[in-house]
Amino acid sequence: MDSVFVHKMWNDHELSKMINQDIPFLMLSDQDGSIGKMYGIYDEDSGVETRGRFIIDPDGNIQGFEVLTPPVGRNVSETIRQIKAFQLVRESQGTEATPSGWQPGKQTLKPGPDLVGNVWKVWKVSEAFND
Repeated sequence: MDSVFVHKMWNDHELSKMINQDIPFLMLSDQDGSIGKMYGIYDEDSGVETRGRFIIDPDGNIQGFEVLTPPVGRNVSETIRQIKAFQLVRESQGTEATPSGWQPGKQTLKPGPDLVGNVWKVWKVSEAFND
């Protein structure tokens, strides 16, 4: 529900210092709570929203979300990692998947029948490969 000005101050004085750059994605200002109501994070009783992060693809589909109570901080680097992972999967048209903790340039998974029940084997090789 913060204004665009509050977001700018937050980026300039906090976020950019945490990741050594301006935040590389848009933040939405929802001052009237209408969007929070649509996503189920608006608290009618207190008139505020729970902190929510929604990753929405170019087609308008929610690919990921995280909702936390105000005292628990969010991890901006993890959000950026997830956005890059969603972008890679989208660009590969589903021929690649990213394992937990995947980083750009690291090994991906190849979805298919051979992977079912064997992710742990690929994961062990991936962990050794990524170190």
